[in-house]
Amino acid sequence: MKAVCYPAVLSGTVAAIPSKSDAHRKLICAALSVNGGTLPLHAPFCDDIAATIRCLRALGAEITETENGLKISPLQRQAHADLDCGESGSTLRFLLPVAMAVCNDISVTGQGRLPERPIDTLTDAMSAHGVQFDAVHLPLSAHGSLNGGAFEIAGNISSQFLSGLLMALPLCDSDSTITLTTALQSSKYVEMTLRTLREFGAEINVECVNGSYCYKIKKSQKLTFPNKISIDGDWSNAAFWLTAGAISDKSEISVTGLNQYSVQGDRQIAVILSHSGTAITYSGTNCTVSCGTMPNFDVSMEEIPDLLPILAVRAACGSGETHFTNAARLRLKESDRLTATAALLCGIGGTVKECPDGLCVAGGQLCGGTVDAQNDHRLVMAAAIAATRCAAPVTILGAEAVSKSYPAFFEDYRHLGGKVVFLD
Repeated sequence: MKAVCYPAVLSGTVAAIPSKSDAHRKLICAALSVNGGTLPLHAPFCDDIAATIRCLRALGAEITETENGLKISPLQRQAHADLDCGESGSTLRFLLPVAMAVCNDISVTGQGRLPERPIDTLTDAMSAHGVQFDAVHLPLSAHGSLNGGAFEIAGNISSQFLSGLLMALPLCDSDSTITLTTALQSSKYVEMTLRTLREFGAEINVECVNGSYCYKIKKSQKLTFPNKISIDGDWSNAAFWLTAGAISDKSEISVTGLNQYSVQGDRQIAVILSHSGTAITYSGTNCTVSCGTMPNFDVSMEEIPDLLPILAVRAACGSGETHFTNAARLRLKESDRLTATAALLCGIGGTVKECPDGLCVAGGQLCGGTVDAQNDHRLVMAAAIAATRCAAPVTILGAEAVSKSYPAFFEDYRHLGGKVVFLD
């Protein structure tokens, strides 16, 4: 599907969608709990959350839609499970160890770039603890049972490997430790995992000795669904609206349902925009932005990789040269997100230099043009926001990719004043 987005001023109020990161973790913990419960999560679900729901059902959880959200009954062990992870890296990396803690035989498939994305760090760690794999990439089959014990994994490839083990090892029959062999990147996502597990009653202790993290997990734990539970508003996707307000001198945009003290790392979008000239105000769970000055800025993407496409748009609409560093891991996302973001901006008149681990983006006037989103939801949304500041329309190829995380993106875009036409 092609989306043709026209120059426009976005302004008004939009509600934050539920955090995909928070929902993945709470869905899994709810299915692993001994009592189950209802999560305040309603359809339509983005593709990634639908993948996690589908896989949890395959593992024996009963999940039904109700007026109050998703009612989740504890999973019942299956002799075999077929897990279709779609294009969701979170689903794959979280549920691979979880599945082998509750099921002795699984087959796993995925689509898009997911079969190309690395999981050998995780499969190697699991292979040393009772699991046999027939491949280290999708599609694969696994047999055996995940055992506890001493694990060592790198922390600089994907924090999702660590999060998956943290969710699985409390179910094992022996105590476990996970020692990181490198510095941990995207640490806020691991903090989110720990907070969710503790909300469900898990006991996990974290030690840091000489800068090296070690996680200690007691065996045979029983997770319990809490009496009260909520899903955070999503800062990652709110970043697109906040940036839209930051790059237009005629607009003010408010996003409701955001916790400014959330553990989500991507709430840094508000800090970055504020430090680079944007006026940011909070009122309860409302975050409001309006444009100020737009100087250049430098930022490390180590903890906030998903923000790069939209921050690159902000940089291209400002002045001076902005440097994005520590972003090499972005080459392993739904696209090679460094190359793809550079191509997107150059395709609409921007000036970008691609570096091995980042981008240098020069500010100036964007002219419009045609861009290929490369099946990457964040590139679609970044291009649509960039179009509001272009001199001519932007045609986005593969705009349907937004369904991965934000199916209603273009509805909200129009609600705020965006102009878009869809072509087959």
